[in-house]
Amino acid sequence: YDQPCDKPTDGSLAPQWVIKQLSDHADPSTIWVSDVGQHQMWSAQLIDFEKPHSWISSGGLGTMGFGLPAAIGASVGSQRDFKGRKPVWLIAGDGSFQMTSEELTTAFLDHAPVKIAIINNNALGMVRQWQSLFYEGRYSNTDLMTESLPNFPKLAEAMGCVGLRATNEVEMEAAIQQALEINDRPVVVEFVV
Repeated sequence: YDQPCDKPTDGSLAPQWVIKQLSDHADPSTIWVSDVGQHQMWSAQLIDFEKPHSWISSGGLGTMGFGLPAAIGASVGSQRDFKGRKPVWLIAGDGSFQMTSEELTTAFLDHAPVKIAIINNNALGMVRQWQSLFYEGRYSNTDLMTESLPNFPKLAEAMGCVGLRATNEVEMEAAIQQALEINDRPVVVEFVV
């Protein structure tokens, strides 16, 4: 597989590189969940799955918003089925996360300490990609152009979770480390790519 996931040279964060870094820093027993979009494809290709029962994805029949409820279920279910809770990382896009973000409250109330990586490219990336490839560049509502709306860290904090943001390599390393150290509540990390 030759997907480009090299470290960017301009100080920015590339989505594939962020996902690879998450994989490299995660506990081998981590359960990985993806929402629906480009990040789903990159996650399936770039995460180092070391154990069975460690990948939850809607596959090709999914709908945006699948990820957070599935991650909560994985966290709660792993406590019952694996004699102790396994770490759970959700990889989501900024668009797909907004479909069910209100479920952060459910994660908090269910004591599901999921870690959520939002790969924020300010676009509905997969839909935009299809519009570019198959619809001759006729774009319809795929560029979110919001920069910091919603403010994902503040949204997380408003629902009892920890909210972090990373826009460069130094912030990314610190955010991943901090997220890995928090196990008493959900953590949302927005990676601006």
